[in-house]
Amino acid sequence: MSVIGVRWSGPHAVLAELSDLAGVLALHHRLQQEPLPGQRDTVAGASTVLVKFESSFHAAAAHHLLPGLDLTVREQVAGAEVLIEVVYDGEDLAEVGQLTGLGADGVVAAHTGQLWTGAFGGFAPGFTYLVGENDSLSVPRRSSPRTVVPAGAVALGGAFSAVYPRQSPGGWQLLGHTTARMWDLDRESPALVRPGDTVRYVAVRETVVVRDEALAHRAASADQPSRSSSGLDVVAAGLQSLVQDLGRPGFGDLGVSVAGAADPRAARQANRLVGNQPGAAVVENLLGGLSIRAHTDQVLAVTGAATPLTVHDADQAVVRRPALNAPFALLDGETLTLGAPVTGVRSYLAARGGLDVAPVLGSRSSDSMSGIGPKPLAPGAWLPVAAAVGSHPVGSAEPGSPAEDGKKPVLLRVTLGPRDDWFGSAALSALTDQDWLVTPQSNRIGVRLQPAETALVRSREGELPSEGTVAGALQVPPNGQPVLFLADHPVTGGYPVIAVVVPQDLPLAAQLPPGATARFAVVDPTTLAPPQQHHTKSAPSATVSEGSQP
Repeated sequence: MSVIGVRWSGPHAVLAELSDLAGVLALHHRLQQEPLPGQRDTVAGASTVLVKFESSFHAAAAHHLLPGLDLTVREQVAGAEVLIEVVYDGEDLAEVGQLTGLGADGVVAAHTGQLWTGAFGGFAPGFTYLVGENDSLSVPRRSSPRTVVPAGAVALGGAFSAVYPRQSPGGWQLLGHTTARMWDLDRESPALVRPGDTVRYVAVRETVVVRDEALAHRAASADQPSRSSSGLDVVAAGLQSLVQDLGRPGFGDLGVSVAGAADPRAARQANRLVGNQPGAAVVENLLGGLSIRAHTDQVLAVTGAATPLTVHDADQAVVRRPALNAPFALLDGETLTLGAPVTGVRSYLAARGGLDVAPVLGSRSSDSMSGIGPKPLAPGAWLPVAAAVGSHPVGSAEPGSPAEDGKKPVLLRVTLGPRDDWFGSAALSALTDQDWLVTPQSNRIGVRLQPAETALVRSREGELPSEGTVAGALQVPPNGQPVLFLADHPVTGGYPVIAVVVPQDLPLAAQLPPGATARFAVVDPTTLAPPQQHHTKSAPSATVSEGSQP
């Protein structure tokens, strides 16, 4: 048993391909127990393991190290065994009985009569894709996904089974429901089932009520800190204002994305200006409209989008207009207002000492994909500010992230792969030879793009088995219009990724307004220089199968 192929997934990550699930679990376990130099995170997929690194140097080294790893001694490593009681009253039970030819009772017998193994996570925190011992229950997803699947729903999709940990949309076939809490931040290990664990479903007769309260309760506790003597009152939140830091890496296998500031360069700059550590919590504001009032004197800085700043006193008289990218004082009772940006879309507000909201999984960032972390700010919210610790001086102004006005295409460098071989030469040329329009449907999950002329046509049909993705990935759905993943992107995906925007250019992508255009230029993942051969395809892809998104 060994790694059969390694693909680049951006300059800082590689995708290791395995021949079967046993190989995936063996490699994932080895990397968890014996991390490679510079390793930051691993995400198991259906037939791959995504490994993220601190730098392209470490990722390049992994290209040589991974194929030589001996995984045979780790084949027998077993995870925990979990029993999940299920009431088999699902809306799709009878239909699954028809699709499989087993009948409803036969489906229940087949579901409970085999051992299921946790393969990978990714759709939501606590959602773990389970693989059975046989294919007797392999059924297609619903042709029309439900807009709401209740928390605790037990379902089948393709060859996988899973339990929905929270209310969410979904297209899997529903067999029943359970009271098992799949995700609980109050547990030492929040996910009930992790990759490598085994699950035995047990049929029960009792009718149970499933409540989706764990995340909501924890989020409410985090978003309602007790009022202290120093802090900021939110007078107006604008279109969207979130608490962010540099994110929570290392939880990909639990279905939790890194999240953090969409423009981390601007967030670090704001913290540097007020004398904070780079990872201190800040406010990320979208398109202005944020107003905050100081309780006790504060030292603030605003970076990112070119946003006019205005300070009013208690009588609403304008007292000054602070400069961007420079520290300034907001005195007790004064109110700072961020206007509409002239260029860019995201502004970052830092307060000396950092925003002292409660961390979740080691981070104070708000994750719109998983719902973890502080809720979006609203009028009346209270943001406590911690006392400055140590002797960190207030920083001097430095160039921030250039905010774009959308008047000319923004050049974004990309590395090809990991699935560029799903596209022909015409699609690879279309990626780089035309402008791409940013649509209004873009958000922190991803920038949605429309081609000026030609969509990206695949050379293969079907979908990939779900595999790990990275920030910057250009994932291409069947319509050929790519989505450029940002901070809150899903941990795994079933659409091929043609290329990945390099981390250095992601701040530019995060500041693109709707109507702006972008162009892509292919570079080498190790040098970031144009490659000698413009379109060098990756290694052969994994076996094609139906996608496994819930």
